[in-house]
Amino acid sequence: MFWEFTLRLLLAGVLGAVIGLDREYRAKEAGFRTHFLVALGSALFMIVSKYAFADLSVGDAFFFGDRGADPARIAAQVVSGIGFIGAGTIILQKQIVRGLTTAAGIWATAGIGLAVGAGMYT
Repeated sequence: MFWEFTLRLLLAGVLGAVIGLDREYRAKEAGFRTHFLVALGSALFMIVSKYAFADLSVGDAFFFGDRGADPARIAAQVVSGIGFIGAGTIILQKQIVRGLTTAAGIWATAGIGLAVGAGMYT
């Protein structure tokens, strides 16, 4: 499991870095480090949400009753958190909205990180 998780984190980081390098090359906001960290962090959160609480299960029930430990819960929070970060990149200057593409790129990078963290490489 260790090597599998390491591979997922490495791949997510590389994919985020590729997007970030393209942004750096085009002299846009939110470049290499931002996209690398967003992809890496998203993958790490997905790995933790899928595997960290598996030992707390009892039969088909998790935690209390049949509420369940659902990896989608953490993924939804990552999407919300990245949406908040993306909102901070959107600026209104002289009746012109800037930063929408940057926000969308960060959001898509988080999605890539979540997918790789879940093991959906292709």
